[in-house]
Amino acid sequence: MSNVKIRLLEPKDDKALASLIRSVLVEMGVPKVGTAYEDESLDRMYDTYNYSGMRYYVVEEKGEIVGGAGIAPLQGETSDDICELQKMYFLPVTRGKGIGYKMIQTCLSYAKEQGYTKCYLETMPYMQAARKLYQKVGFVSLEKPIGNTGHYSCQAWMIKEL
Repeated sequence: MSNVKIRLLEPKDDKALASLIRSVLVEMGVPKVGTAYEDESLDRMYDTYNYSGMRYYVVEEKGEIVGGAGIAPLQGETSDDICELQKMYFLPVTRGKGIGYKMIQTCLSYAKEQGYTKCYLETMPYMQAARKLYQKVGFVSLEKPIGNTGHYSCQAWMIKEL
């Protein structure tokens, strides 16, 4: 994948990104209820992540959005030092090429700059490739969720010390 770049989300990316995320969720068989699929923020990602302590990155190739991931404070958590790796999805053409690893590193670097000390994520138990990648960068499994993301259909939870 030549000419691939990770950059900050721009307002013009909202429509393409929402479509990408929903298509990947459908491809992966993720329930449409209790997951990111039904998040109202999907249609206005730029506005959602345009706050202090939050950032969303996209992967662009030849002018097309092919993936993305973001960092935000963990909702429903009393400690303000825990962030969440959110909405990390890639089109099939992007997978298996090290882009996900680079994206996580980009997100975690930003999280550290913001003073977060832990990063949490939620995923599906059957998303083995994603879970393997998360483990590779140091995420460990949790027995139960923390915070209150509203994604009650996600049944695998992980955390990483930053």
